[in-house]
Amino acid sequence: MKRLVLVGGGHAHLSVLQALAREKLAGVEVVLVTPNSHQNYSGMLPGWMAGHYTQPQCQIDLQPLAQAAQVRMVANRVTGMDAGRRCVGLPDGRQIEYDLLSLDVGSEIDASWLEMTGDKLLPVKPLDGFFKAWPRLMAVARERPGYRLVLVGGGAAGVELALAARHAFARAEIDARVDLVVSEAGLLAGHAPGAQRRMRRFLARAGVFVHPLRAVGVEQGVLLSDGTLLPADRVIAATGARAPVWLQPTGLRLDENGYIAVDAHHRSLSHPNVFAAGDVCARQDLAMARSGVHAVHAGPALAANLLATLAGKPLASYQPRRRSLYLLACGAQYGIASWGGFSAEGEWVWRWKDRIDRGFIARFSDPGRRHDIAAAEETS
Repeated sequence: MKRLVLVGGGHAHLSVLQALAREKLAGVEVVLVTPNSHQNYSGMLPGWMAGHYTQPQCQIDLQPLAQAAQVRMVANRVTGMDAGRRCVGLPDGRQIEYDLLSLDVGSEIDASWLEMTGDKLLPVKPLDGFFKAWPRLMAVARERPGYRLVLVGGGAAGVELALAARHAFARAEIDARVDLVVSEAGLLAGHAPGAQRRMRRFLARAGVFVHPLRAVGVEQGVLLSDGTLLPADRVIAATGARAPVWLQPTGLRLDENGYIAVDAHHRSLSHPNVFAAGDVCARQDLAMARSGVHAVHAGPALAANLLATLAGKPLASYQPRRRSLYLLACGAQYGIASWGGFSAEGEWVWRWKDRIDRGFIARFSDPGRRHDIAAAEETS
C-alpha cells in the first residue's frame, strides 16, 4: 500500500481533501499531519477583531473533511523532514514515512528586528496564537486608559488589522491609540495608486497614525528611523514572510530565500515525489505574489497532480491569473477593492467580501457537497 502524507491544513489541502473524498482511492493510505483540527481562515481575521464574526464562524473543521476522505489525522506539527529517506519528523521524535508528500504549511512572520520588544511582541502568525491573544489584549486595554498599540507592516494585512483594532477600541469605548508603521516602501506597495490614496484617507478618518519609516523594536516599544520613539503596550507584527527554518536541512532544493523550489505543477524541482503549495513554496518558472488567493486557486491543480502521480498519469499546470482581486476590510462594514489599476470603495465592497468569505467557509463545512473550487469566485 502506498502512503500519501499531507502536511498542514492550509487552503490548498482543503481542495485535496475534497478530491480524495470524491475519488475514494484504493490501495493508498492518506495521512494528514496538522497541529489543530480546525483551520482559522485568515481572510476573516480582521472582521473577527472588529466584532463582525465569532471565532467559530471563521473556522473550518478538518475532521469531517478527513473522515469523508478516509484520511487519518495526526494532531501534531512537523519539525523536520528527510527528503532522501522519505520521512517527516514530529516533535516527540517519531517519524512518518511517505511515498508521496504534499506540504501546505504556510510561512512564518519575519519579526527579528522587533524582538527587543520582548513579551510585548505579538506576531499575527501563527493564527491560532493570535486568536487567543487578541481577547486578552482587549481586556488589558479596557483597564489601562491611554493604551498604545503599534502595528508594523504596510501590506494588506497590516492596514486591515490596524483598522480592525481601531474599530474594536471605538466600539468598546476604550481609550487607545493605534499607530501603523509601514516602512519606506509605503502603504500597500504593489497596489494601484488609487487604492493607496483611498486607504490613506480612510486611515486618517479612522484616527490611525501612519508612519512611513523603518522601525526597530526597543524595550519601550518601537524606535523609528528618524529617532521618534513610539511607546507601546503591545506591538503586532504583520511584516514580511520568511520560510520555515526547518526546511533548510531537508535535502529539498530551495530558492535563495529558503522556500521550496517548485515547477508549474507545484512539484519539487529536486524530488518528484514532493509537492508544495501556498506560502511554503516558490514557483521557479514565473513570479507569483504570496497571497491566499493563489493558495486557494492552486488547490485543485495540486489535488489533480497528487492523484495523477499515484495513478501514473500526466500532471496539470497551475497558471495564476495575471491580476488578483483584493477586497480590503476597513474595520467598519466598509471595504476598498483593488484589482490591477482599478480601485473602488464602499459598504458594497464589504458585503461582497463578506459573501465570498462566508461562502468559502461554507464550501468546506459540508463534506457531502461537490464544488469546483477552480471555478469559484476569488477569495480576498
